[in-house]
Amino acid sequence: MKRRALLLLLVLAGCRFGNAETGDHRERIVSLAKQYTEILFALGAQQDLVAVDLSSTYPPEAQKLPTVGYHRALSAEGIVAVKPTLILHDDNVGPEQVMRQLEQLHIPTKVFAAKGETIESTKQLIAEMGAWFHKQQRAAELNQKLDADMSRALSAAAPGRRPRVLVVHFGRAMNVYLVMTNSGVAGKMVQWAGGEMAVSGERGMVQLSPEIVAKADPDVLLLTDYGYDRLGSPEKIGEALPGIGSTRAVKEGRVYRVEEHDLAYLGPRTGENVLALQGLLRAGKAAR
Repeated sequence: MKRRALLLLLVLAGCRFGNAETGDHRERIVSLAKQYTEILFALGAQQDLVAVDLSSTYPPEAQKLPTVGYHRALSAEGIVAVKPTLILHDDNVGPEQVMRQLEQLHIPTKVFAAKGETIESTKQLIAEMGAWFHKQQRAAELNQKLDADMSRALSAAAPGRRPRVLVVHFGRAMNVYLVMTNSGVAGKMVQWAGGEMAVSGERGMVQLSPEIVAKADPDVLLLTDYGYDRLGSPEKIGEALPGIGSTRAVKEGRVYRVEEHDLAYLGPRTGENVLALQGLLRAGKAAR
């Protein structure tokens, strides 16, 4: 079986390297990081992007590209089939044997030095990617806007009691509902917006349980897009998820749909997303 897979990879690799014979010298870039994908589009450097991983859902144009699997559950065959000349990833990829196979095929990869885990390092990442793709001016504009949006958001955060926010995410890879904690990116964004995460923990996500929900008793419930759409309405959310129906958030109608990609990583739109979160935290009744 392994031998057959290796032969297939070699055949596909032969097709890839055959591009030079046809005179096609364009790059063929595969992005395996949702943060990189959004920045590429924001820079206007997406013209050579030929495929992305399943988590790259923003902007909508990214969803029109072929996908090569989830970034932690890749297959070498799927990647090589799109004939890449460059693979972008942030080191959060796997499994290891697939990455080793890609190395053996000598497909170039690029990991940018800046990690994009804080606003400052996100700006560094945007600048670094701007330099790599010869879009320095656009990168500077994106960083200026990010600074301005964050300044506006932080200055607009309401004083006084912070509403407690529970963020629930449907993990498609595991087919379970998860609760985001204060340790992840969503926790930072909720804090910047003037809220407080209802669940804390060392990991960015924990599995939803009645005990966690009862202890949290949030003022506001945010459910990411795929999970919200799967259940269909605040009423069904309250009925279907363990412990949710008894929370203050459901009783007061403060249940909102949010896009996962707006809370999962920092990027050029983070300031805009924090401002949008502020609007939800200040709202009274949810729009049904």
